[in-house]
Order: sequence, then C-alpha cells, then structure tokens
Amino acid sequence: MSEGGQLWAGRFDGGPAEALQALNDSLPFDRRMFVQDIQGSRAHVTMLAEVGILNDNERTSILDALDQVEDEMASGVFAPAPGDEDIHTAVERRVTEIAPDAGGKIHTGRSRNDQVATDLRLWVKHELRELAQLVVVFQETLLGRAESAGDAYLPAYTHLQQAQPVTLAHHLLAHGWALARDVERMVQTLDRVDVSPLGAGALAGSSLPLDPERTAELLGFGAVFDNSLDAVSDRDFVAEALFDLALLGVHLSRIGEELILWSSAEFGFVTLDDGFSTGSSMMPQKKNPDIAELARGKAGRLIGHLTGFLTTLKGLPLTYNKDLQEDKEPLFDACDTVRLTLLALDGMVSTLIFQTEAMAAGADNPFAAATDLAEYLVNNGMPFRSAHHVVGALVRAALAGEGSLPELVSADPDLGPEAARLMEPGASVANRTTRGGGGPAPTAAELERFGASVASAKQDLRL
Repeated sequence: MSEGGQLWAGRFDGGPAEALQALNDSLPFDRRMFVQDIQGSRAHVTMLAEVGILNDNERTSILDALDQVEDEMASGVFAPAPGDEDIHTAVERRVTEIAPDAGGKIHTGRSRNDQVATDLRLWVKHELRELAQLVVVFQETLLGRAESAGDAYLPAYTHLQQAQPVTLAHHLLAHGWALARDVERMVQTLDRVDVSPLGAGALAGSSLPLDPERTAELLGFGAVFDNSLDAVSDRDFVAEALFDLALLGVHLSRIGEELILWSSAEFGFVTLDDGFSTGSSMMPQKKNPDIAELARGKAGRLIGHLTGFLTTLKGLPLTYNKDLQEDKEPLFDACDTVRLTLLALDGMVSTLIFQTEAMAAGADNPFAAATDLAEYLVNNGMPFRSAHHVVGALVRAALAGEGSLPELVSADPDLGPEAARLMEPGASVANRTTRGGGGPAPTAAELERFGASVASAKQDLRL
C-alpha cells in the first residue's frame, strides 16, 4: 500500500484536505458491496495466477487473506482506517496487512474504475433478481385473492366515476398484469447487466497478459466488455434499474391509492387488518391505511432517484468521472424502498377483507348498465350513435325525476321489459363475455393465463 493509505498517494506530497476527504469518501455507503468486491478480487487473483503474474504461494496467500477480510466484514469486527475512502481501498489495505508480501500485488492490472463497475454489476445482478422474485410473490398473493373472490363483482371506474361492473378477480388481476410487465423489464435489465467490465483497467486495458474472459467466467457473467472506454463509464444499467424500480413504485402507488379509497367509509369495499393499519393520536375511531399511503408516497422518492441520476449522467465526458460515485446511494435506497414497500403491501393485501355486498350494491346501480342497454339496441339493428342517444335521453329523464331508469326503459318502445332485465342485480357483469373482459367467463380464462404467466416468471427467476 502507498504511504498515507490512499491508492493514489504516491503522486502527492501530503494527504488530502479534511473537506476533500469528507466529500470524497464513499465507504459509509459502498461498504455494502463488500461481498461483491471480495468476489471480484478472488476472480482477479485467480486469473493473475493462471496467466503467470502471481505464483501459487502468492495466490493462496491473497485468497486466504480475502477470506479473512470477508469474515471480519460479515461479523462486524472489521475496523476501517482513516485512509479507507471506499470499499476497494479498505479491502486492499486489510489484505496487505494480513499478507504483506503478496497483498501488494492484488491490484496488478486493475483499476478502481473497472473494479467498481464490476462490483456494482454483481450487486445489481443479485439485488434486482431478488426484487423481481418479491414482485412475483406479490403476484401470487393477488392471484390467490382473485381465485378466492369467486364471482364477486364491483363497479369499475373511469374519471373516478362509476362506469361498468367487473368481477373482483378481474380488477385484482389488472394490477397483477402491470406487475408482470415490471418483472419482464427487470429480467431484461438483468440481461444487460450481465457483462463483465473487469480487465478494462482505468480506461484502456493493460499491457499485461490479462484474461478478461476468464474473470468473467469465474464471476458468472454471460458476456465480456467490447470497449474499455465504455466498460468503465457505462452506468446505463443503473439508470435502467432505477427506471424499473420507479415504474414498479408507480404501480404499487396505484394499488395503494385504490386501497385508500376502498377502505374509506364512502366506499366501504375493504376492511383492513389491524396489523396493517394504524390509529390516530387524537381520534379514537380512526383506522388509517398508512401502508397504502406510504406506498403512494414512496413512488415520488423513486422517481426522484431516477431523474436525479439521469441528470448526473447527461453531461459526463468519457470515461470515468467522480460524478459516477453518485450512482450508488440512489440505487441502494431505491432497492431498499421497493423491498420494504413490496413486503408491506403484500401483507396488507393478504389480510384485508373484501366487503363484497358493498361492492355489489355499487355495481348494481341501474345506470351502470347503460352501455348494455345501448348494445341491446345495436343487436336489434340500431346504429350505436343512435342507441347512445336514446339511452342517454332516458338517463337524463331518470335524473330529472321523471321515473326510475328501469321504469323508463320498460316503457320505451325500442327497449321494453326484456331490456330492463339487463339492470337486474348481477346481469350487467355477466354480460361481459369478450376475451380479457370483466365478466365471470372471461375472468376464468384470464385466471389460467395469469397463473401460467406467474409460473413462467418463477421459472425464469429460479423461484
């Protein structure tokens, strides 16, 4: 190690200013990549020995030292030194203390530029896969609730106004399909993360006989970098992961928003479990959907991480710039935020009680069958625009107090008693028969398709 602790200290007469060190040091947050840093070092050292740069004794000595450092970090006994500005410096410093002769060779042919890019890709590969697995678990919860909902139905909304009735299962699966796209995006991002930058050096490769293909193989990467400049400067995979998590957060926010509405006295569609609700410090009657509200609020945080990091990237010249140190904190926080939100929402949805009678009462509003009445006229040969006008006039008359809508429909010469039966309880939802629609028959087929989609995702993610 160089005097003063920093890997670059040999170029300077004195140590860094206190303000520089405080701004520059990333160990407080990047130490969570210690497993990946040690993993990358093991592969690098193994490759150096295979190409003849290290002898067998040196390799064994360094690998043993790396094992000890990993144990110390995992157990919490590792003590950072003042010069440990990042996880890479900390690991190398400690390895050199344990194995003074061989440890000084661990960084041969490697820069912190390709090292940190490798660590971060390894970390994202692990973390994003785990988060995708949690999304699939939440999908399974939605699937289970949908299957147990049977033929329960509720009003669906546009503009937050009652529109047409759909089965409860169909509504739940609408969120499930959005989550399926999230999983698909995360899996695609994992494919692009799966490229090893180790061997690119600071930016131009090396004159030493390194074998980047071998280190990629040892680390389980599916591909090796093609351009050393791009390898050390590329953070597309971080931006992609942040986008995936931000959009997932938006989908979780929408679920949260509906649960907030549904649990209100005005809707009364669900009752929340006490374990996933909170009370008021002043109002004894309150039962608040805090988890759903936090899910809604966290989406803004996730979107902020994405936009902030894209702004960091937009003006950077090739190759590595210290600005890229700003990739980790938003990424780490986004992953932590999504993990907690998924676990909490999954528990909330798993335990809530659906008030299906209140749902049916809203869905059986005669006005919700207005489209069915128009389509009844279409089936009897009337152009849709004309049918829309006829039914709209009857709705207006009912709202003006000229009679109930069923009475007005029964008396209408183009509609009559047969059409009025479309407004009977449960009739309208049963009338939804097209593929992907909200009636019982298409919902049954949809449940099978969604179950197959979840099973496929589990296979892709090795769940």
